[in-house]
Amino acid sequence: MKTVDRAFGWLLVVGGLLHAVGSWSGYRSTPEVLLWALSGSLAALLLAALNLMRVTRPEDRVLAWVCVAGSIAWIVVAIGFGVVVGNIFDPRAIIHSVNAAVLAGFSIRTAVRASY
Repeated sequence: MKTVDRAFGWLLVVGGLLHAVGSWSGYRSTPEVLLWALSGSLAALLLAALNLMRVTRPEDRVLAWVCVAGSIAWIVVAIGFGVVVGNIFDPRAIIHSVNAAVLAGFSIRTAVRASY
């Protein structure tokens, strides 16, 4: 299961990097929008890093709960993006939501198991 957990962490890294590339492609001529778009990339990369750390620190309950909160927040952001673009089933929204939901599940599992 650690391999699957780690794989979803790396998928979020890929998603964050692709978001940065897409942001640069779409908004490089409007720096104020680009800055905000890149902040989303940063958030994804930081959440991915936290989740990848959590995999290697199964005894760290605080880290696991931070990952739960961050992953749930990322689900809200991804669904919000789908609403804003007018298609809640936009592949970008679905991929990020599912990825974050899986990471939230693994994070809860880590947090609860670490309490024993």
